Amino acid sequence: MEEKKQRKSLSSFSILFIIIIVLGIITKFLDGAKFSPMELRDTGETVSQVVGAKLSDVVMSPFYGFKDAIDICIFILVLGGFLNIVTKTGALEAGIQNVVKKLKGNELVIIPILMFLFSIGGSTYGMAEETIPFYGLLGMTMVAAGFDTIVSVGTVMLGAGAGVIGSTVNPFATGVAMDALKGISIQPKTGLIMLIGLVLWALTTAYAIFVVMSYAKKVKADKGSTILSLQEQNDMEEHFAKGFDDKVVFTGKHKMILTIFAITFLVMIVSLIPWGDFGVTFFDSWTTFLTGEPFGAWYFGDLAMWFFIMGIIIALIAKMSESDIIDTFIDGAKDILSVVLIIVVARGASVLMATTHLDMYILDKSANLLQGLSPILFVIGAYIIYVLLSFLIPSTSGLAYVSIPVMGALADKVGLSADVMIMIFVSACGVVNLITPTSGVVMGGLEVSKVNYTTWTKFVFKHIIVITVMNLLVLIAAMLMA
Repeated sequence: MEEKKQRKSLSSFSILFIIIIVLGIITKFLDGAKFSPMELRDTGETVSQVVGAKLSDVVMSPFYGFKDAIDICIFILVLGGFLNIVTKTGALEAGIQNVVKKLKGNELVIIPILMFLFSIGGSTYGMAEETIPFYGLLGMTMVAAGFDTIVSVGTVMLGAGAGVIGSTVNPFATGVAMDALKGISIQPKTGLIMLIGLVLWALTTAYAIFVVMSYAKKVKADKGSTILSLQEQNDMEEHFAKGFDDKVVFTGKHKMILTIFAITFLVMIVSLIPWGDFGVTFFDSWTTFLTGEPFGAWYFGDLAMWFFIMGIIIALIAKMSESDIIDTFIDGAKDILSVVLIIVVARGASVLMATTHLDMYILDKSANLLQGLSPILFVIGAYIIYVLLSFLIPSTSGLAYVSIPVMGALADKVGLSADVMIMIFVSACGVVNLITPTSGVVMGGLEVSKVNYTTWTKFVFKHIIVITVMNLLVLIAAMLMA
């Protein structure tokens, strides 16, 4: 294997703190800059100028980011404890070895199946933070199958990300965007939005699977072709390869634990799909007994308690003592704490943007640039604007409520489709959230996988350009035909 040089790169935390500081400095230069009056969603207050960030705003932004993301943080900490309990039982190791043995020579088949499932999750309910536990699980699986951790990251991030790009009934993207459009008295055409979403989903998912499969084949044939640095390869061996024993017996108890493990994640998926939006009332009453909320209305708090309960059940099946359960759970939460802190700091950047109204300033000035453009240039310009805004505001629901009343109204005003504008927003957000350092999912997933941010960007950047061009062609065609 050709020796790879150690590559020095900034940590995820350093990158995020630098972004926060730069944003703070930008707001100082723009202090008092005017923009068209906009209403704040939370308070109803109308604002019309940038407020320069004080030192205290910059210093406190991670703290307020923690407050803003507390539900996600608790969910991920509980997930860490749950996964460590399952790992301690030995069921995961035995199950992975059993799968790898059965697929001997056909390990590649795992990739398209999983990416397809992740993309369905992304398109239907915006699967994002929920993917965090899969990075560790697939890291073990892919390394045992002869691949590397870039394959596991690509499978999860590009799989779910392709689905988000082609969101159909995603309540956190198309759902909030349509709601925001109704707020300015424009009735969205749900059928058109879903049709465009399906086309984007199919094309992006197919290309993403091709990208990961091609790289996986190359690494499988020649370990030296990995894009990972020497340090990352060492980390991969330490965290995902060591400890596996080909002679591990897959027992009946292991099968029972993994069945409950699978049911736990299945319930998570079912509970997050917005059944009410489809007129489905089957879950409305009987599923409220556990958290007080029916399936379709669960969120991270409900999920945290669900995983906590299922972790205890699995520990009892494995006959772990009370002290072992507590110690194992705490160790798992501790191991994933770095992911939580990354999400906190990433959310801090969004909080700082909202506090200073820099996001609204950029939105207003950008929208003004689009007036008078041809439909083709309008789509390209709107897409670029959303790429910039998505980098600064990685929350799709937050960005929808801030931007769609402006961008949707602008499209309608110049005689273009506000429905296509929604899909421009969704696609651009999805593409950017595959790579932006302000996304807790991106940085958290890479942290779990022990892959540097610079390595991931090197792998995925050219493919993001291809996906962007494909999406733009679909969106331009949709705008011309709408």
